[in-house]
Amino acid sequence: MARGARRARACGARAAGGGGTGPPPGRTPARRAVRRRRARTAGALLTAGLLAAAAACGSRLPEADFPRPTASGAPAEGEPIRVGVIASSTSPVGGGAFDAPGEGARAYFAALNARGGIHGRPVEVVGCDDGGSGPGNTACVQRLVDEDEVVALVATTAFDYAGAARVARAGVPDIGGQPLGPAYDTYPHLYGIYGSAAPRTGRSPGWDGTLYGGTEVYRWFREEQGARTAAVVSYNQAASAAYARLMARGLEEEGYTVVREQVDFALPNFRAAAADIARSGADLVFDALDTHGNVRLCRALDAAGAEFTAKVTNVQNWNDAVADDYADAPRCRNALWATGSSRNHDEAAHPAVAEFREGMRRHGASAGPLSQWQLEGWAAARWFADAAASCGRDPTRACVDRAVRESAPYTAGGLLLPVSFERLAEPPATRRTCLSVARWQDGRGWVDQGRDMTRDCFTVPQLPYRP
Repeated sequence: MARGARRARACGARAAGGGGTGPPPGRTPARRAVRRRRARTAGALLTAGLLAAAAACGSRLPEADFPRPTASGAPAEGEPIRVGVIASSTSPVGGGAFDAPGEGARAYFAALNARGGIHGRPVEVVGCDDGGSGPGNTACVQRLVDEDEVVALVATTAFDYAGAARVARAGVPDIGGQPLGPAYDTYPHLYGIYGSAAPRTGRSPGWDGTLYGGTEVYRWFREEQGARTAAVVSYNQAASAAYARLMARGLEEEGYTVVREQVDFALPNFRAAAADIARSGADLVFDALDTHGNVRLCRALDAAGAEFTAKVTNVQNWNDAVADDYADAPRCRNALWATGSSRNHDEAAHPAVAEFREGMRRHGASAGPLSQWQLEGWAAARWFADAAASCGRDPTRACVDRAVRESAPYTAGGLLLPVSFERLAEPPATRRTCLSVARWQDGRGWVDQGRDMTRDCFTVPQLPYRP
């Protein structure tokens, strides 16, 4: 199921002590490598599923009536408006894996400050790296909410959002966060980048602990590309296998023949899996693997001569680094497709995307490749700025929170599919859902597919799952 997820937890292996004593018992270099890869895999599975959470629908204050921040052309001065950005920058998943949304948000605020800020006041970003742990996240929340007294959190990307309940109790709006766990479907005042239809009472995720996701990705490939057979590749590891079962269920719901391939987590035989996929004639290849596993799978598929329509990936891997990451798998690389709920960051002709690309060029912290997560972080920052501007020169937490709720459905000028927060008492059996689709092509980057994300829409069943 494309818009479902499993929540996984993982811990990184600690380095062996010095002094020539060697690693502690049970912590050989090979075992440490497996543990590090287990952590990376867990993170990849979190994003693969939860980043595709279905956007809710609704209608309140039209976005056209939502005032944009002032643009005086002069750099902002005066007392800053503080916002917090929490990112699991040094998480067990690997250095920088969760930094991109925060990079996009920081670039937006830098661009905003350069043109006058919010009613002349600059936005000050106070960052916190929670280390990818629950205690670290709780400490970040305490510092930002209680000590720094930020007006809001923006583009939160937390591996373990243990401080979410504290954010909700304080009434601090958390705007445009990445749903790497069930927090954004559990607590009030938390506004995930893809929206939510759940009651969000703070007691349990979704509806009594059950979340729902749609099958629109599989429907799109079936109707637009004529796909009928799909391979799903996973590790023989709990989180990977569970997410693979979830995908297989959604594919079968859409009438696909599903080819299941599982490889050993410690010593994966991707050659055998690729050979089976080649023989099956699968139209699509999905996976529940980490990025490293994806690359190795693509190499094996190329070596096996597999022919397929699409190797489907997710928002986290929708970036311009694929040319280097998949350098040894040119055929599979050019069959990479990505789906999501935000506009392709390579769609430079769209004015809001052009603004993002120019802002990253001028104000991005590094000259690295652009990514879809950066665009979503930029959109989250714009959402805060629009909400804060509607509150006048002195925005409060309560006013910004109310403005975010009343702005739904929100699109950040067309960067996002309409994001809403409905709080439905009962889960919907079906839902009309749209999606953004792009394909990597060497020399062109990510090329839009289909009609447009606002028109590639389907009414699909909503399947239950437990986070």
